[in-house]
Amino acid sequence: MGEFDRFQALSFDCYGTLIDWETGIRAALRRWADRRGVTTPENQLLGLFAAFETEVEQEAHPAPPYPLVLEETLRRIGATVGNEVDETDAQVFGSSVADWPAFADSSSALSRLQKRYRLIIVSNVDRASFAASNRRLGVTFDRIITAEEVGAYKPQEPHFAALLAELDEWGLDRDQLLHVAQSLFHDHEPAYRMGLATVWIDRRHGQDGYGATPPPGDASIAPDWQFPSLASFAEAAIPELA
Repeated sequence: MGEFDRFQALSFDCYGTLIDWETGIRAALRRWADRRGVTTPENQLLGLFAAFETEVEQEAHPAPPYPLVLEETLRRIGATVGNEVDETDAQVFGSSVADWPAFADSSSALSRLQKRYRLIIVSNVDRASFAASNRRLGVTFDRIITAEEVGAYKPQEPHFAALLAELDEWGLDRDQLLHVAQSLFHDHEPAYRMGLATVWIDRRHGQDGYGATPPPGDASIAPDWQFPSLASFAEAAIPELA
């Protein structure tokens, strides 16, 4: 029996795990920076994004739609580095999710995993933004849980409460679900608190820092498995298709 055979469903973070959001965010920030003559280094802008995006997500109740989160995030970045952000800048950045590319292995790995598992999205965006990304992934998911649906942003736990409710509907136990994600902060910490097994898709392997995500609050939390790509996880989960 393989080590992943007990699982019946896989839940996925999307942005950072399936969609290469750092490439997408960098490109969107670069468009604004070029327009406004911003000289702040790109990695510093990405670090500001990580801080301010999380800040905006956590401070507003009810949670705003994700395009508005991005708009306010850019305004705060601009204020910090001393460069203008007008309404056009904000709206272009807020709508940029549709332009963010998928990782090269995401579509084929998801298609492989779908041969055995139910696939669930657990994402910090709105339905329209995810629909644009889903067209890049080319897979029909069994369930899509968004921040728009649950009215909160990860690492808050409403996404995971909705996920466990879905398992109940399907007649599955939580030990039959495996959560697959890149962000230790947004996903692995709350999944650990909910008693879920996790796979870390370490898309930033070989790079310093945490990129577009904050560092984890609890450095002692360790995912159950770790892979450098979704393709390598899919091959380990269903080796007979190799």
